[in-house]
Amino acid sequence: MLLSSGGFAIYRGFLPIYKILIPRFGSMKSRAHRERILETWLHSKGFRRTGLDAGQLSASILNQCRTGGDFIRVVMGAVAQSQQAQRWAMYDPDNVLHVERVKREIPNALFVHIIRDGRDIALSLKKMGGFTPLPWDRDQTGSLVATALYWEWMVHQGRAHGRKFPADYIEIHFEDLIGNPHETLDKLGGFLDHDLDYDRIQRAGLGRLSETNSSFREEGAKEKINPLGRWKERMAHADVAAIEATVGECLQENGYELSLPAAERRPSLRHSWMRGIYPAFLGGKLWLKLHTPVGRLADMSALELEEEPVPMAESVRS
Repeated sequence: MLLSSGGFAIYRGFLPIYKILIPRFGSMKSRAHRERILETWLHSKGFRRTGLDAGQLSASILNQCRTGGDFIRVVMGAVAQSQQAQRWAMYDPDNVLHVERVKREIPNALFVHIIRDGRDIALSLKKMGGFTPLPWDRDQTGSLVATALYWEWMVHQGRAHGRKFPADYIEIHFEDLIGNPHETLDKLGGFLDHDLDYDRIQRAGLGRLSETNSSFREEGAKEKINPLGRWKERMAHADVAAIEATVGECLQENGYELSLPAAERRPSLRHSWMRGIYPAFLGGKLWLKLHTPVGRLADMSALELEEEPVPMAESVRS
Protein backbone atom coordinates (compact mmCIF):
# COMPACT_ATOMS: atom_id res chain seq x y z
CA MET A 1 0.00 0.00 0.00
CA LEU A 2 2.77 2.44 0.85
CA LEU A 3 4.67 1.72 -2.35
CA SER A 4 1.47 2.13 -4.37
CA SER A 5 0.70 5.52 -2.82
CA GLY A 6 3.37 7.43 -4.75
CA GLY A 7 6.52 9.14 -3.51
CA PHE A 8 8.10 5.95 -2.15
CA ALA A 9 10.93 4.11 -3.84
CA ILE A 10 9.69 0.85 -5.36
CA TYR A 11 11.73 -1.87 -3.73
CA ARG A 12 10.32 -5.28 -2.94
CA GLY A 13 13.52 -6.91 -1.79
CA PHE A 14 14.95 -8.25 1.45
CA LEU A 15 17.63 -6.52 3.57
CA PRO A 16 18.18 -8.88 6.52
CA ILE A 17 21.18 -7.02 7.90
CA TYR A 18 20.20 -7.53 11.56
CA LYS A 19 18.52 -10.90 11.11
CA ILE A 20 21.16 -12.73 9.05
CA LEU A 21 24.17 -10.80 7.78
CA ILE A 22 25.59 -9.23 10.95
CA PRO A 23 24.98 -12.34 13.10
CA ARG A 24 26.61 -14.47 10.40
CA PHE A 25 29.65 -12.31 9.61
CA GLY A 26 30.09 -9.92 12.55
CA SER A 27 29.93 -6.20 13.30
CA MET A 28 30.25 -3.81 10.37
CA LYS A 29 32.83 -1.81 12.31
CA SER A 30 35.37 -4.24 10.90
CA ARG A 31 36.24 -3.74 7.23
CA ALA A 32 36.84 -7.47 6.86
CA HIS A 33 33.31 -8.12 8.10
CA ARG A 34 31.90 -5.45 5.78
CA GLU A 35 33.61 -7.10 2.84
CA ARG A 36 32.13 -10.51 3.68
CA ILE A 37 28.66 -9.04 4.21
CA LEU A 38 28.91 -7.14 0.95
CA GLU A 39 30.27 -10.07 -1.05
CA THR A 40 27.39 -12.22 0.15
CA TRP A 41 24.63 -9.67 -0.28
CA LEU A 42 25.74 -8.73 -3.79
CA HIS A 43 24.68 -12.14 -5.05
CA SER A 44 21.37 -12.19 -3.17
CA LYS A 45 17.94 -11.68 -4.63
CA GLY A 46 17.65 -8.57 -2.47
CA PHE A 47 20.51 -6.93 -4.33
CA ARG A 48 19.25 -8.04 -7.74
CA ARG A 49 15.98 -6.29 -7.05
CA THR A 50 17.65 -2.94 -6.32
CA GLY A 51 18.65 -2.43 -9.94
CA LEU A 52 21.81 -0.71 -8.68
CA ASP A 53 25.37 -0.85 -9.98
CA ALA A 54 27.43 -3.23 -7.84
CA GLY A 55 30.64 -1.20 -8.06
CA GLN A 56 29.18 2.12 -6.97
CA LEU A 57 27.12 0.57 -4.18
CA SER A 58 30.13 -1.41 -2.95
CA ALA A 59 32.25 1.69 -2.57
CA SER A 60 29.52 3.40 -0.54
CA ILE A 61 29.00 0.42 1.75
CA LEU A 62 32.69 -0.19 2.38
CA ASN A 63 33.49 3.47 2.98
CA GLN A 64 30.38 4.71 4.78
CA CYS A 65 28.85 1.81 6.70
CA ARG A 66 29.76 1.01 10.29
CA THR A 67 26.36 -0.23 11.46
CA GLY A 68 23.37 -2.12 10.13
CA GLY A 69 21.48 1.16 10.04
CA ASP A 70 24.17 2.63 7.79
CA PHE A 71 23.77 -0.35 5.46
CA ILE A 72 20.00 0.15 5.23
CA ARG A 73 20.35 3.90 4.78
CA VAL A 74 22.97 3.61 2.02
CA VAL A 75 21.17 0.89 0.07
CA MET A 76 17.69 2.37 0.34
CA GLY A 77 18.96 5.90 -0.20
CA ALA A 78 20.61 4.76 -3.44
CA VAL A 79 17.42 2.99 -4.56
CA ALA A 80 15.35 6.11 -3.84
CA GLN A 81 17.84 8.36 -5.63
CA SER A 82 17.88 6.11 -8.69
CA GLN A 83 14.08 6.45 -8.91
CA GLN A 84 13.96 10.12 -7.92
CA ALA A 85 11.74 9.15 -4.99
CA GLN A 86 11.48 11.20 -1.81
CA ARG A 87 11.06 8.35 0.69
CA TRP A 88 11.65 4.65 1.18
CA ALA A 89 10.12 1.92 3.31
CA MET A 90 11.48 -1.45 4.37
CA TYR A 91 9.31 -4.39 5.43
CA ASP A 92 10.22 -7.39 7.58
CA PRO A 93 8.21 -8.77 10.52
CA ASP A 94 11.47 -9.28 12.43
CA ASN A 95 11.96 -5.50 12.52
CA VAL A 96 9.92 -5.51 15.74
CA LEU A 97 12.88 -7.22 17.42
CA HIS A 98 15.31 -4.45 16.47
CA VAL A 99 13.35 -1.22 16.93
CA GLU A 100 15.74 0.28 19.50
CA ARG A 101 18.80 -0.61 17.46
CA VAL A 102 17.30 0.80 14.27
CA LYS A 103 16.28 4.01 16.03
CA ARG A 104 19.76 4.41 17.44
CA GLU A 105 21.36 3.91 14.02
CA ILE A 106 18.69 5.67 11.88
CA PRO A 107 17.43 8.45 14.17
CA ASN A 108 14.67 9.67 11.82
CA ALA A 109 13.16 6.19 11.36
CA LEU A 110 9.42 5.72 11.77
CA PHE A 111 7.87 2.35 12.70
CA VAL A 112 4.55 0.93 11.54
CA HIS A 113 3.67 -2.19 13.53
CA ILE A 114 0.93 -4.18 11.78
CA ILE A 115 -0.85 -6.54 14.19
CA ARG A 116 -3.13 -9.38 13.05
CA ASP A 117 -5.38 -11.76 14.98
CA GLY A 118 -3.08 -14.38 16.51
CA ARG A 119 -5.51 -17.18 15.66
CA ASP A 120 -5.26 -16.36 11.95
CA ILE A 121 -1.49 -16.00 12.29
CA ALA A 122 -1.19 -19.42 13.96
CA LEU A 123 -3.22 -21.04 11.20
CA SER A 124 -1.28 -19.30 8.41
CA LEU A 125 2.23 -19.83 9.79
CA LYS A 126 1.51 -23.48 10.52
CA LYS A 127 0.43 -24.01 6.91
CA MET A 128 3.50 -22.16 5.57
CA GLY A 129 5.95 -23.72 8.01
CA GLY A 130 6.90 -20.22 9.09
CA PHE A 131 7.64 -21.20 12.67
CA THR A 132 9.13 -24.45 13.92
CA PRO A 133 7.90 -25.54 17.37
CA LEU A 134 10.03 -27.61 19.71
CA PRO A 135 10.16 -31.27 18.62
CA TRP A 136 7.62 -32.50 21.16
CA ASP A 137 5.07 -29.82 20.19
CA ARG A 138 4.67 -30.67 16.51
CA ASP A 139 1.29 -32.38 16.70
CA GLN A 140 -1.74 -30.46 15.40
CA THR A 141 -2.77 -28.67 18.59
CA GLY A 142 0.74 -28.32 19.98
CA SER A 143 2.07 -26.65 16.84
CA LEU A 144 -0.84 -24.19 16.70
CA VAL A 145 -0.42 -23.25 20.36
CA ALA A 146 3.36 -22.90 19.96
CA THR A 147 2.88 -20.67 16.92
CA ALA A 148 0.34 -18.55 18.80
CA LEU A 149 2.90 -18.14 21.59
CA TYR A 150 5.43 -17.03 19.00
CA TRP A 151 2.89 -14.45 17.74
CA GLU A 152 2.33 -13.23 21.31
CA TRP A 153 6.07 -12.92 21.92
CA MET A 154 6.59 -10.93 18.71
CA VAL A 155 3.68 -8.61 19.47
CA HIS A 156 4.96 -8.01 23.00
CA GLN A 157 8.46 -7.31 21.68
CA GLY A 158 7.22 -4.78 19.15
CA ARG A 159 4.92 -3.00 21.59
CA ALA A 160 7.51 -2.86 24.36
CA HIS A 161 10.16 -1.37 22.06
CA GLY A 162 7.68 0.95 20.35
CA ARG A 163 6.49 2.48 23.63
CA LYS A 164 9.99 3.91 24.05
CA PHE A 165 9.48 6.03 20.92
CA PRO A 166 5.81 7.03 21.08
CA ALA A 167 6.11 9.87 18.57
CA ASP A 168 7.72 7.60 15.98
CA TYR A 169 5.74 4.39 16.41
CA ILE A 170 2.20 3.46 15.39
CA GLU A 171 0.13 0.28 15.58
CA ILE A 172 -2.20 -0.62 12.74
CA HIS A 173 -4.46 -3.66 12.71
CA PHE A 174 -4.49 -5.78 9.58
CA GLU A 175 -8.23 -6.22 9.95
CA ASP A 176 -8.72 -2.44 9.86
CA LEU A 177 -6.63 -2.14 6.69
CA ILE A 178 -8.90 -4.69 5.01
CA GLY A 179 -12.25 -3.73 6.51
CA ASN A 180 -11.93 0.05 6.86
CA PRO A 181 -9.06 1.09 4.56
CA HIS A 182 -9.97 4.75 4.03
CA GLU A 183 -10.03 5.68 7.71
CA THR A 184 -7.04 3.49 8.57
CA LEU A 185 -4.93 4.93 5.77
CA ASP A 186 -5.93 8.46 6.78
CA LYS A 187 -4.65 7.71 10.29
CA LEU A 188 -1.44 6.18 8.96
CA GLY A 189 -0.96 9.01 6.46
CA GLY A 190 -1.17 11.56 9.28
CA PHE A 191 1.49 9.69 11.22
CA LEU A 192 3.79 9.45 8.18
CA ASP A 193 2.93 12.93 6.88
CA HIS A 194 2.20 11.30 3.53
CA ASP A 195 -0.91 11.29 1.34
CA LEU A 196 -2.20 7.70 1.34
CA ASP A 197 -5.11 8.06 -1.04
CA TYR A 198 -6.90 4.70 -1.12
CA ASP A 199 -8.24 5.07 -4.67
CA ARG A 200 -4.81 5.93 -6.04
CA ILE A 201 -3.30 3.00 -4.15
CA GLN A 202 -5.87 0.63 -5.66
CA ARG A 203 -5.21 1.93 -9.17
CA ALA A 204 -1.47 1.40 -8.82
CA GLY A 205 -2.03 -2.05 -7.28
CA LEU A 206 1.63 -2.94 -6.80
CA GLY A 207 2.72 -6.28 -5.43
CA ARG A 208 0.30 -8.10 -3.17
CA LEU A 209 -2.52 -5.67 -3.83
CA SER A 210 -3.00 -7.41 -7.18
CA GLU A 211 -1.47 -10.83 -6.47
CA THR A 212 -1.98 -12.41 -3.07
CA ASN A 213 0.83 -14.19 -1.24
CA SER A 214 -1.60 -15.79 1.21
CA SER A 215 -0.84 -19.29 2.39
CA PHE A 216 -4.45 -20.01 1.34
CA ARG A 217 -4.16 -18.55 -2.16
CA GLU A 218 -5.49 -21.79 -3.66
CA GLU A 219 -8.89 -20.45 -2.61
CA GLY A 220 -8.69 -18.06 -5.56
CA ALA A 221 -11.38 -15.42 -5.68
CA LYS A 222 -12.68 -16.35 -2.23
CA GLU A 223 -9.34 -15.29 -0.74
CA LYS A 224 -9.80 -11.77 -2.12
CA ILE A 225 -13.29 -11.51 -0.68
CA ASN A 226 -12.56 -12.42 2.93
CA PRO A 227 -9.04 -13.00 4.28
CA LEU A 228 -10.23 -12.27 7.82
CA GLY A 229 -11.27 -14.66 10.58
CA ARG A 230 -10.33 -17.74 8.61
CA TRP A 231 -9.67 -19.54 11.88
CA LYS A 232 -13.41 -19.57 12.57
CA GLU A 233 -13.95 -21.91 9.62
CA ARG A 234 -10.73 -23.89 9.53
CA MET A 235 -9.71 -24.42 13.14
CA ALA A 236 -11.10 -27.23 15.28
CA HIS A 237 -13.00 -26.26 18.43
CA ALA A 238 -10.37 -27.91 20.65
CA ASP A 239 -7.58 -25.97 18.92
CA VAL A 240 -9.41 -22.66 19.34
CA ALA A 241 -9.93 -23.46 23.01
CA ALA A 242 -6.23 -24.28 23.48
CA ILE A 243 -5.08 -21.08 21.78
CA GLU A 244 -7.52 -18.83 23.61
CA ALA A 245 -6.60 -20.46 26.91
CA THR A 246 -2.90 -19.82 26.24
CA VAL A 247 -2.76 -16.38 24.57
CA GLY A 248 -6.27 -15.10 25.28
CA GLU A 249 -5.04 -12.20 27.37
CA CYS A 250 -2.83 -10.94 24.56
CA LEU A 251 -5.68 -11.30 22.06
CA GLN A 252 -7.92 -9.19 24.27
CA GLU A 253 -5.19 -6.61 24.93
CA ASN A 254 -5.03 -6.07 21.18
CA GLY A 255 -8.77 -5.74 20.69
CA TYR A 256 -9.63 -9.29 19.62
CA GLU A 257 -12.69 -10.84 21.25
CA LEU A 258 -12.46 -14.39 22.54
CA SER A 259 -14.97 -16.80 21.04
CA LEU A 260 -15.33 -19.28 23.89
CA PRO A 261 -16.60 -18.92 27.47
CA ALA A 262 -14.13 -19.01 30.34
CA ALA A 263 -15.12 -22.55 31.29
CA GLU A 264 -13.82 -23.79 27.92
CA ARG A 265 -10.60 -21.80 28.12
CA ARG A 266 -8.96 -23.47 31.06
CA PRO A 267 -5.32 -24.13 30.14
CA SER A 268 -4.14 -27.70 30.43
CA LEU A 269 -0.95 -28.54 32.28
CA ARG A 270 0.80 -28.94 28.94
CA HIS A 271 -0.25 -25.53 27.66
CA SER A 272 0.68 -23.86 30.94
CA TRP A 273 4.10 -25.43 30.61
CA MET A 274 4.40 -24.23 27.02
CA ARG A 275 3.45 -20.73 28.11
CA GLY A 276 6.36 -20.74 30.53
CA ILE A 277 8.86 -22.28 28.13
CA TYR A 278 8.38 -20.53 24.79
CA PRO A 279 9.03 -16.88 25.77
CA ALA A 280 12.26 -17.95 27.48
CA PHE A 281 13.19 -20.17 24.54
CA LEU A 282 12.55 -17.45 21.96
CA GLY A 283 14.29 -14.74 23.99
CA GLY A 284 17.29 -16.96 24.67
CA LYS A 285 17.56 -17.98 21.04
CA LEU A 286 17.54 -14.33 19.92
CA TRP A 287 20.16 -13.35 22.51
CA LEU A 288 22.48 -16.18 21.50
CA LYS A 289 22.10 -15.27 17.84
CA LEU A 290 22.94 -11.60 18.41
CA HIS A 291 25.62 -11.86 21.10
CA THR A 292 27.47 -15.15 20.68
CA PRO A 293 29.16 -17.17 17.91
CA VAL A 294 25.87 -19.07 17.50
CA GLY A 295 24.94 -16.28 15.09
CA ARG A 296 27.48 -17.67 12.63
CA LEU A 297 25.03 -20.50 12.02
CA ALA A 298 22.34 -18.10 10.75
CA ASP A 299 20.48 -19.68 7.86
CA MET A 300 21.11 -17.78 4.62
CA SER A 301 18.55 -19.59 2.45
CA ALA A 302 16.17 -16.60 2.63
CA LEU A 303 18.75 -14.56 0.71
CA GLU A 304 18.19 -16.73 -2.39
CA LEU A 305 21.85 -16.54 -3.30
CA GLU A 306 23.27 -17.03 -6.77
CA GLU A 307 25.97 -19.64 -7.10
CA GLU A 308 28.71 -17.10 -7.70
CA PRO A 309 29.11 -13.65 -6.11
CA VAL A 310 28.70 -10.53 -8.19
CA PRO A 311 32.28 -9.23 -8.63
CA MET A 312 33.11 -5.92 -7.00
CA ALA A 313 35.08 -3.30 -8.88
CA GLU A 314 38.83 -3.84 -8.57
CA SER A 315 39.29 -0.32 -7.26
CA VAL A 316 36.93 -1.14 -4.39
CA ARG A 317 38.71 -4.40 -3.59
CA SER A 318 42.08 -2.68 -3.47
